[in-house]
This record gives sequence, structure tokens and C-alpha cells, in this order.
Amino acid sequence: MTASDPPSPDASAAASAGERQRIAKRIARAGLCSRRDAERWIEAGRVRLNGALLKSPAVDVGPEDEIVVDGKPLPAAEPARLWRYHKPRGLVTSARDEQGRATVFDNLPQRLPRVVSVGRLDINSEGLLLLTNDGEVARKLELPSTGWSRRYRVRVHGAVDPEKLKTLADGVTVEGVSYGPIRAEVEKQQTTNAWVLVSLQEGKNREVRRVMEHLGYQVNRLIRIAYGPFQLGRLNAGEVEEVSPRVLREQLGEAKRIVPGEGGAAKAKPKPVKPGHRKGPGFKTGRKKPAAKGGSKRAPAAPPADAPAGAAKRTGPKGAARRAPKPKS
Repeated sequence: MTASDPPSPDASAAASAGERQRIAKRIARAGLCSRRDAERWIEAGRVRLNGALLKSPAVDVGPEDEIVVDGKPLPAAEPARLWRYHKPRGLVTSARDEQGRATVFDNLPQRLPRVVSVGRLDINSEGLLLLTNDGEVARKLELPSTGWSRRYRVRVHGAVDPEKLKTLADGVTVEGVSYGPIRAEVEKQQTTNAWVLVSLQEGKNREVRRVMEHLGYQVNRLIRIAYGPFQLGRLNAGEVEEVSPRVLREQLGEAKRIVPGEGGAAKAKPKPVKPGHRKGPGFKTGRKKPAAKGGSKRAPAAPPADAPAGAAKRTGPKGAARRAPKPKS
């Protein structure tokens, strides 16, 4: 497997089962910090391995090794988790910003563990951003080899020529950068702006904006609405929602990695449903609804006051309404 290949389910399962790995990666998977920060901690003398002060991060460790960080035993690795986040405009998708601008990670709810983003959205873009506590999952989902499309709603200035958009289907080169096939179509043409639906797989840096500008269209709003099978849906700006472990297993094909006993969250057992009890909205049990106390039944509705003579309904032996016979002429 090359450095650019995604981790296979078998490799991930082997790692979770006890395969030796770099100590910085082990610390990061415990949710304390990133790999780079773990390397800095080691160089600063904050990490001990099997009782000895560790001086270099170039060390492989296994499940039998004892790791202590700042005097505390290293926690067990957290299960792989994934969240959908609606990134607002004005936030940088970076853990730290040299210019001091607000970042996505500064504005996440406090209840979230340490997470990394799957790909990026630039400061002026908004919409769906996937977050995960597992760097291996992030790297796998970022690669074009997954075959997942990134879909956007793009608002551009002016009138859009659909024929120009069709030229992107075979890919395009802009200022020496080659972009793969892009599907684009006009969603709505307005007086001074147009909304364009764009779908691509690579997601290179500022790809949508650069390609639109290459065609002569200035982008004034960009919203990512989907990343592979994950949709922005009705998430409001700034909201975050976790993807269920079941969906994560289905989409990543890494069931062995995130099942109970192998670093994953246990799946709750469904409560048994007693015969005849309702299971949910629209669930029919076959039980008859008991009659009201006293054995009284609901009286048939009276005919309207202005109804013609003979229009009253009579009730049959089982309570079914039937029409009164027509009077003889």
C-alpha cells in the first residue's frame, strides 16, 4: 500500500486489534491532540514510555506498551465517529490561523471531542463539512478514489450559458492546473444572478471558483450541499449532527473497526414489543379498541337541519350507516 492509498478495512481492523503503530498516532487516536502536537509533546518531555522519558517520536508501540502523558495513563482509543456540520461563512477550516481569524474549531459545541475536518471549505464558502475524530477516516474520505461526488449550489453574477457549462464535462485546465470532469447545470436564472448546480470528485483548492471564473462567471456565493452520500439537509448554519454508527459502517465498509469489542460504540438492543402493543405511528396490532365505560356507543351524526325529508340515515345491526329508501312516486 502506497502513502496515497486509503487504509483498507482489513488494515484498519488489524490496527485496532493490536498492530504496532507510531506513538504519535496512538496518542492522537486517544483524542488528546493531533499527531503533530503529540510529536511536540514528546520533544518537550511530556511523554513516558514504559516508565522511561521518551525523547523521540520515531518509536513504534503496541497494545502491551504503557504510555503516560503529563503523568496520566493514556486513555483507550476512541471509536471512529463522524459528524455533519453546517459551516457558516467567515470561518477558516483550520485548527490555527496565522492571521488570527475565527476558525471552525473555535466555534464547535463544547460537547464534541477533538475532531479534524474531511477536506476543507474556504473562508467565504459555506455548507456541509464532515468532521471526524479519526484521521485515517478523514484521509480515506478525502481521496478521489472513493468515487464520492462533492455537490454545490453556486450563485454567479450575470446570465449563464448552458453550453459553456457543458464544456466542463471532459475536464478543464486553468492556469496550468488540470481539473477532472465537472457536471454543471443552471438551476435558476434570475435577473442579475444565476444559481448553478455543480458536481465534481476531486475537490482541489478553490476548484469551483476558479473554474467558474475561467468561464467568465464571478462566484458570489458557494454552498456545499452534499459530500458523497452525506447531505447538508436542514442543518442550520453552525449546527452539527452526528452520523449514526450504523450508517458509518455501511458507508465506510469498516464494520470490524467500529463494532462492540473492537473500539466501537455498542449498538443498543431494541426493546421487546409485547403482542398487541403499538410499535409506533401507523403500526396496526389487530386489537379491537375497547368500548367506552357503560357500553354506550357513539350516536350516528344527525342530518343537517335543512336536509330534505327522507334524507336521514338508518343504522344497521352492526352500526354501519345505510341510506333510507326513496319514497314512492
